[in-house]
Amino acid sequence: VKVIGDPSAFAPDIQEKIRQLEEFSKDYDELYFQIALNYGSRDEITRAVNRMLEDQKAGKLETPVSEDTISGYLDTAGLPDPDLMIRTSGELRLSNYLLWQLAYSEFYFTDVPWPDFKKEELVKAIEKYNERDRRYGGVKEE
Repeated sequence: VKVIGDPSAFAPDIQEKIRQLEEFSKDYDELYFQIALNYGSRDEITRAVNRMLEDQKAGKLETPVSEDTISGYLDTAGLPDPDLMIRTSGELRLSNYLLWQLAYSEFYFTDVPWPDFKKEELVKAIEKYNERDRRYGGVKEE
């Protein structure tokens, strides 16, 4: 379990429970479960850049900075980028969610609202995903 976002807005006891949950599950690698609390991607990137600047001042940041370096400062550091982003309720926007991490993800849009999103709709999303030609930014060979 990984909580992404800025937990500092929560009461100290909740922050401690978050830390305990992440610590308890840190060695489990069969399934990754992320919970976004007080999360916005622009805020995440801003916090990452500020940590990078602090590390640079302390002499801990090598330059030039790579994509891997940046990824290592994000809330999702050490986790794989999502393969599939499912957007419910007919919305056709990212809404400031995982802007960096979704760069090569596939998207599935559905008019079904989240509370009504059931196994049948998930199967549709996975079937559509399986039809995709994933090139990770490359061009299709003719």
